[in-house]
Amino acid sequence: MQQWQKEQHIILFDGVCNLCNAAVQFVIKNDRKKIFKFAPLQSEIGKSIVAQSAINTVDTDSFVLYSNGHYYTQSTAALMVLKTLGGAWKVLYAFIVVPSFLRNAVYKFVAANRYRIFGRKDECLLPTPDLQARFLN
Repeated sequence: MQQWQKEQHIILFDGVCNLCNAAVQFVIKNDRKKIFKFAPLQSEIGKSIVAQSAINTVDTDSFVLYSNGHYYTQSTAALMVLKTLGGAWKVLYAFIVVPSFLRNAVYKFVAANRYRIFGRKDECLLPTPDLQARFLN
Protein backbone atom coordinates (compact mmCIF):
# COMPACT_ATOMS: atom_id res chain seq x y z
CA MET A 1 0.00 0.00 0.00
CA GLN A 2 1.29 3.43 -0.96
CA GLN A 3 1.66 6.02 1.81
CA TRP A 4 -0.96 8.27 0.22
CA GLN A 5 -3.53 5.44 0.30
CA LYS A 6 -3.51 5.64 4.10
CA GLU A 7 -4.95 9.15 3.93
CA GLN A 8 -8.74 9.42 4.10
CA HIS A 9 -9.25 12.63 2.13
CA ILE A 10 -6.85 13.95 -0.52
CA ILE A 11 -7.60 16.82 -2.87
CA LEU A 12 -5.60 16.80 -6.10
CA PHE A 13 -5.65 20.17 -7.80
CA ASP A 14 -4.12 22.08 -10.70
CA GLY A 15 -1.22 23.73 -8.89
CA VAL A 16 -0.77 26.53 -11.42
CA CYS A 17 -4.46 27.52 -11.62
CA ASN A 18 -5.45 30.59 -9.61
CA LEU A 19 -9.03 29.32 -9.21
CA CYS A 20 -7.84 25.91 -8.00
CA ASN A 21 -5.42 27.51 -5.55
CA ALA A 22 -8.26 29.71 -4.26
CA ALA A 23 -10.39 26.56 -3.80
CA VAL A 24 -7.58 24.94 -1.79
CA GLN A 25 -7.25 28.06 0.36
CA PHE A 26 -11.03 27.98 0.92
CA VAL A 27 -10.88 24.35 2.05
CA ILE A 28 -7.91 25.04 4.35
CA LYS A 29 -9.76 27.96 5.94
CA ASN A 30 -12.98 25.98 6.45
CA ASP A 31 -11.50 22.57 7.33
CA ARG A 32 -11.58 23.02 11.09
CA LYS A 33 -10.84 19.33 11.72
CA LYS A 34 -7.89 19.41 9.28
CA ILE A 35 -8.95 16.20 7.58
CA PHE A 36 -8.00 17.13 4.02
CA LYS A 37 -4.53 16.67 2.55
CA PHE A 38 -3.51 18.29 -0.72
CA ALA A 39 -1.28 17.56 -3.70
CA PRO A 40 -0.89 19.42 -6.97
CA LEU A 41 -1.65 17.25 -9.99
CA GLN A 42 1.72 18.36 -11.40
CA SER A 43 3.66 17.04 -8.39
CA GLU A 44 5.32 13.63 -8.34
CA ILE A 45 2.79 12.29 -5.84
CA GLY A 46 -0.07 13.81 -7.82
CA LYS A 47 1.16 12.10 -10.98
CA SER A 48 1.61 8.85 -9.06
CA ILE A 49 -1.93 8.93 -7.65
CA VAL A 50 -3.38 9.69 -11.08
CA ALA A 51 -1.40 6.88 -12.71
CA GLN A 52 -2.21 4.28 -10.05
CA SER A 53 -5.89 5.13 -9.98
CA ALA A 54 -6.35 5.44 -13.76
CA ILE A 55 -7.98 8.87 -13.45
CA ASN A 56 -8.70 10.35 -16.87
CA THR A 57 -6.88 13.70 -16.72
CA VAL A 58 -8.17 14.69 -20.15
CA ASP A 59 -11.65 15.15 -18.67
CA THR A 60 -10.45 15.89 -15.15
CA ASP A 61 -7.43 18.15 -15.15
CA SER A 62 -8.23 20.54 -12.35
CA PHE A 63 -9.76 18.92 -9.24
CA VAL A 64 -10.00 15.34 -7.92
CA LEU A 65 -11.06 14.09 -4.51
CA TYR A 66 -9.76 10.80 -3.14
CA SER A 67 -11.99 9.94 -0.20
CA ASN A 68 -11.93 6.68 1.74
CA GLY A 69 -10.70 4.67 -1.23
CA HIS A 70 -13.01 6.27 -3.82
CA TYR A 71 -12.27 8.90 -6.45
CA TYR A 72 -14.61 11.76 -7.23
CA THR A 73 -14.16 14.16 -10.11
CA GLN A 74 -15.68 17.30 -11.52
CA SER A 75 -18.78 18.68 -9.78
CA THR A 76 -19.22 15.57 -7.63
CA ALA A 77 -15.74 16.10 -6.15
CA ALA A 78 -16.56 19.71 -5.27
CA LEU A 79 -19.88 18.75 -3.69
CA MET A 80 -18.29 15.92 -1.70
CA VAL A 81 -15.69 18.36 -0.33
CA LEU A 82 -18.45 20.74 0.79
CA LYS A 83 -20.35 17.88 2.41
CA THR A 84 -17.21 16.71 4.23
CA LEU A 85 -16.42 20.23 5.45
CA GLY A 86 -19.74 20.14 7.27
CA GLY A 87 -21.37 23.11 8.89
CA ALA A 88 -23.39 25.36 6.62
CA TRP A 89 -21.33 24.21 3.61
CA LYS A 90 -22.93 20.77 3.61
CA VAL A 91 -26.26 22.38 2.64
CA LEU A 92 -24.80 22.92 -0.84
CA TYR A 93 -24.46 19.17 -1.19
CA ALA A 94 -28.19 19.25 -2.02
CA PHE A 95 -27.10 20.09 -5.59
CA ILE A 96 -26.12 16.43 -5.92
CA VAL A 97 -29.76 15.82 -6.97
CA VAL A 98 -29.13 17.83 -10.14
CA PRO A 99 -28.23 15.31 -12.84
CA SER A 100 -24.47 15.00 -13.19
CA PHE A 101 -24.51 15.79 -16.91
CA LEU A 102 -25.93 19.24 -16.07
CA ARG A 103 -23.64 19.86 -13.08
CA ASN A 104 -20.61 18.69 -15.04
CA ALA A 105 -21.48 20.84 -18.05
CA VAL A 106 -21.10 23.91 -15.84
CA TYR A 107 -17.98 22.46 -14.22
CA LYS A 108 -16.39 21.67 -17.60
CA PHE A 109 -17.12 25.18 -18.91
CA VAL A 110 -15.43 26.81 -15.91
CA ALA A 111 -12.54 24.31 -15.97
CA ALA A 112 -11.94 24.83 -19.70
CA ASN A 113 -11.80 28.61 -19.24
CA ARG A 114 -10.16 28.81 -15.80
CA TYR A 115 -6.81 30.17 -17.00
CA ARG A 116 -8.41 32.81 -19.22
CA ILE A 117 -10.87 33.94 -16.53
CA PHE A 118 -8.81 33.54 -13.34
CA GLY A 119 -5.23 33.41 -14.62
CA ARG A 120 -2.42 31.03 -13.85
CA LYS A 121 0.86 30.93 -11.97
CA ASP A 122 4.22 29.95 -13.40
CA GLU A 123 4.69 27.30 -10.74
CA CYS A 124 2.73 25.35 -8.14
CA LEU A 125 1.67 26.79 -4.82
CA LEU A 126 4.27 26.46 -2.07
CA PRO A 127 2.61 25.98 1.30
CA THR A 128 3.70 28.02 4.28
CA PRO A 129 5.65 26.09 6.93
CA ASP A 130 2.59 25.78 9.17
CA LEU A 131 0.55 24.27 6.29
CA GLN A 132 3.29 22.04 4.93
CA ALA A 133 2.07 18.98 6.89
CA ARG A 134 -1.24 19.17 4.99
CA PHE A 135 0.49 18.85 1.61
CA LEU A 136 1.71 15.46 0.44
CA ASN A 137 5.29 15.22 -0.80
